[in-house]
Amino acid sequence: MLASFLITLREGLEAFLLVGIALSYLAKLNARQYNKYIYLGVFVGLLLSMLVAVVFQVVVDQFSNELYRHYLMAGILTFATVVLTYMAIWMQKQAKNQVAQMQQDVSDMVSSGNLFGLVFLSLLAVLREGFETILFFSALMYSNFGEFSTQDALIGAVAGLLLSLAIVWLMLRTTRNVPLRSFFRWTSLLIIVIAAGLLSSAVNMLQAAHILPIIHAQLFDVSNVLDDRGVFGTFLRALFGYNSSPGLLQLVVWGGYMVTFIFFWNRGYKQA
Repeated sequence: MLASFLITLREGLEAFLLVGIALSYLAKLNARQYNKYIYLGVFVGLLLSMLVAVVFQVVVDQFSNELYRHYLMAGILTFATVVLTYMAIWMQKQAKNQVAQMQQDVSDMVSSGNLFGLVFLSLLAVLREGFETILFFSALMYSNFGEFSTQDALIGAVAGLLLSLAIVWLMLRTTRNVPLRSFFRWTSLLIIVIAAGLLSSAVNMLQAAHILPIIHAQLFDVSNVLDDRGVFGTFLRALFGYNSSPGLLQLVVWGGYMVTFIFFWNRGYKQA
């Protein structure tokens, strides 16, 4: 639940913030009559995101061959790890540029009467975040080998979207200072830990597909202390990729990723 909450919170904040800035800038330009085109783009973006989710699931279900399914799952997990890592570390450097570009685009479209451009602008903001959310949810599902609770994930996802909407509304409708920098910093750290778990699961899938060697199948076993199939262990496995009896390669990849990208995360926020 927490993993899906964090993902939709981050994705929702970016999508809602960009759409909210577009609406606020239209108000500043005394062009509120164009708001309906922004709303239309958001609606179409949501519909297309749902369509992508259905098509994505249909494509995955076609892989009845277990070997090819391992390839597909490993690819999804790896790609999700890359995108999550980028989002967690480098997005804070792009935030101001992205907002300025959105304002400039809205201003140009209003002055030229480009109504299609306004629709496409909000559509693209929503569709991009929607696609990333679908990717991350699929990766979480595959990383837990069928133990991913759809109901819990849905609750967490809805809660994350509602909170992101409330934060954006607070920023745009009041003068209260929301400490987004600290918020993004620490949620980014949690997302890096989630990404490390996804990468570890990708290694497991590649080992099952006989692409990577199984150097040491079980390095140690702490299941008598905290079993990854117990109540709390399942929670840690769903959120962070916890494994009570990891293989050597899985542990090395997980540890190497954590050390490397926590270093870049820390350095990035010091420079910001």
